[in-house]
Amino acid sequence: MSARVRPAEPRDAAALVELASSVSAEPEGWLLADAPWRSVVGERRFIRAVRRHPHGALIVADVDGAVVGRLSLARDPHPASAHVADLGLMVAAGYRRRGVGSALLTAAEGWARSAGVSKLELHVLPHNAPAIALYEKHGYEREGYRRGHYRRPDGSVVDVVLMAKRL
Repeated sequence: MSARVRPAEPRDAAALVELASSVSAEPEGWLLADAPWRSVVGERRFIRAVRRHPHGALIVADVDGAVVGRLSLARDPHPASAHVADLGLMVAAGYRRRGVGSALLTAAEGWARSAGVSKLELHVLPHNAPAIALYEKHGYEREGYRRGHYRRPDGSVVDVVLMAKRL
């Protein structure tokens, strides 16, 4: 299986909303969402805004024209840490452990280098062992553990592992 990795386009909005909705509905709780994902119109606006903004990127992976993965990047806005970008990754359940996440992470590094970013960081839930293994395979290291960092819709809080890679 070969995924094509490319910048997101406004025509991807509906597929991206569906991907986020499906991943956030998984019982393992991989994606924390306190409200439904953006609407298709809102996602289309977001894609257009990211495409105009030099400090971020939205990259998709598609297989046979179907969007199966999404990676977002945003440079830290503080001048002292403008060399750092935060990333978020999601892959459709049926395409995990098939190279899609790896392809997206490789694309993220390409964007980072071209944007002058020398450190990529992310948060991952401690129980998401497959994602942690993927990130470690790509050279990410655990930098910290943030207790009670995110609040779930039911009011409970969850910890996250902070991981980063220096380029």
